[in-house]
Amino acid sequence: MPEIRDCPGPAPHPRGPTRFAVPAGAVDTHAHVIGLPPAYPFVATRSYTPPEATPAAYLGMLDATGMTHGVLIQVSVHGTDNRLMLETLRAHPRRLRGIAVIPLGLPEAELAALKEAGVVGLRLNVLYGGGVGFEAVEAYGALCREMGWHLQFLIDARSLPPLAGRLSRLPVPFCIDHMGHFPTSCGVEDEGFRTLVSLVRDGAWVKLSGAYRNSVAGPPFADTVPFARALHDAGPERCVWGSDWPHVSHWGPMMNVGDLLDLLAEWVPDEADRHRVLVANPARLYGFGEPV
Repeated sequence: MPEIRDCPGPAPHPRGPTRFAVPAGAVDTHAHVIGLPPAYPFVATRSYTPPEATPAAYLGMLDATGMTHGVLIQVSVHGTDNRLMLETLRAHPRRLRGIAVIPLGLPEAELAALKEAGVVGLRLNVLYGGGVGFEAVEAYGALCREMGWHLQFLIDARSLPPLAGRLSRLPVPFCIDHMGHFPTSCGVEDEGFRTLVSLVRDGAWVKLSGAYRNSVAGPPFADTVPFARALHDAGPERCVWGSDWPHVSHWGPMMNVGDLLDLLAEWVPDEADRHRVLVANPARLYGFGEPV
């Protein structure tokens, strides 16, 4: 059985970008809150052991980086126990939305409670232990259609070519995490990345996030720029940005969220396009009201 490694916490003093002003209504579409056992157990099948990431620290990060809204993603180490995320959503109903991880077959009352708390989608995770995989994607798609939700996938783009047809037939919108979560050394002509670009061009959403997960060059992650620009060119109205705070399962140099926002200035140089990525697009996908 592989070792479950402890991973470090995020930079203690998050800040906003230095290269542009964060617009009103900006949304960080990808972050996690993490509790500690015994109150919030970790699943035995997890791929790493994170430190605590409290709701207060998360909200402090949003404030420090200029984010009006945030989207919490159920973290893999808590499996399908969404309690901490739901508690956080319920405490901040106007500011936050959530993406849950659930088993199929939940009673209607539990599904209704998720929706009432602010859940707007479900995540399928084929990379980290504790997640829910791809096998039942059609059943999850049907459930999301019934609930008015979308699907989110944590998947390596290199796995996409044989799956693209199934994704394209889903009856709900879907979003791919972290620009396909694969190494930049594969190149923009990699078949998996080209499949991702094609999916985005045809209607998929994608998160411009996770630079430090994809980069092989390291900070400041300049090798990710061609990938982000290709995805943005394919679907500028379906790109959103996420910090991926508190940067779990990462053992390299710990970046500040402000550094990742500054990288967005390279990914999407035009101010109007960047406003769409930070404000208009996520407002539409997650159900936030866009500021006038």
